[in-house]
Amino acid sequence: MIGQKRKKVKRNIWGVAGCGRFAENAFLPALQMLKKNEVVSLFSNSKERANELSKKFGIPNAFSNYDEFLNSNINCVYISSANSYHYDQVIKAAKAGKNILCEKPIALSSSQAEEMVKACEDNGVKLAVSYVYKFHPLVRKAKELINSEYIGKLVSINLNFNIDMVPGNNFRFNKGLSGGGALRDLGTHMIDLLRFLGGEIESIQGAVDNVVYKSDVDDFAAAIVRFENGGYGYFNVSYNNKKAFNRVEILGSKGAMSIEKLIGNQTAKLTILREGETKKSFRKRANKLFYLLKSVQQSFLKNEQPLATGNDGLINMKIMEELESKCLTKRN
Repeated sequence: MIGQKRKKVKRNIWGVAGCGRFAENAFLPALQMLKKNEVVSLFSNSKERANELSKKFGIPNAFSNYDEFLNSNINCVYISSANSYHYDQVIKAAKAGKNILCEKPIALSSSQAEEMVKACEDNGVKLAVSYVYKFHPLVRKAKELINSEYIGKLVSINLNFNIDMVPGNNFRFNKGLSGGGALRDLGTHMIDLLRFLGGEIESIQGAVDNVVYKSDVDDFAAAIVRFENGGYGYFNVSYNNKKAFNRVEILGSKGAMSIEKLIGNQTAKLTILREGETKKSFRKRANKLFYLLKSVQQSFLKNEQPLATGNDGLINMKIMEELESKCLTKRN
């Protein structure tokens, strides 16, 4: 299939690899809200778990063999498995000619991510990564206002994503399965959102640490970045906070913006302050995953590049690795 152009398809026939709680409670319900999509196959290392979701959602096929799963009647794959499985599953799906939506982070390392991106390019398939935050309508409005310099020259963007996740059996606390903790899980979203709003990142400095919970993975990360086009970004993420504001704050030379309650499916609020004008506020309740899936649906059906690409996953991985390398001595 190398160099071969894919024909446009009229319908996305999905297979879901990985039957965790997110696939059950978020992905499958969100996909059901869209036309031109159907899930016909599930894969899990546990056949019992695949059968459980098959019965719950009326999905006809359940597999514990990945090759058999790929050979079922599907033309695209959602990979929702633990991070350590992404590499093999994406490459096999690409060689089987399936378009792919992969959960974040794309892989355990940038070297794996490079191979995954290349395999998709070589086999003429699209690779999207599930970076949902840039699909929220208020985030897209904020980007529009930044690009038009409505609040003047961009000075800084401040992002926070803090939750409480007590160490336990979740794969995220097994470094071999996850690759890391709060930075890899939550920080990858914030890096992607910084790049979406502020442009490409020139440099990064910060901290990766265990502040409250002691486990094999970090429970806290914070960083300051410099954008290539000027201005700065800051983010902090953690697994150790039971209550947090989790705001987005954007500062420009002529004004400022904030987005509150962006985390979860709450009613988010965009507030705009601009020199010489009264304060403006906009509220929007939006399912970010639904908007991502709607965008991915169109890119797959039209054989176009998705908004959140495999290359985005690769760039974000390289930025995380740079921060981790600078913080390695501190954590040891």
